[in-house]
Amino acid sequence: MKNKNRVFNRSQLLDGVWGRFVAIDERTVDVHILRLRKTLKPCEADSYIQTVRNMGYRFSINTTS
Repeated sequence: MKNKNRVFNRSQLLDGVWGRFVAIDERTVDVHILRLRKTLKPCEADSYIQTVRNMGYRFSINTTS
């Protein structure tokens, strides 16, 4: 996996998904992360998307960190 365990802030995620020149509120990322977690919950994979306080989000299969 290319960016496993790398922390991305909201701006980086917005740029990666929608591009740099789209006017979208950064809190939109939070809503999408919540929806992803709900979708992954039945597979018990919702903890793979981790919140890193004051930094952003990361995808980590190792849930102990």
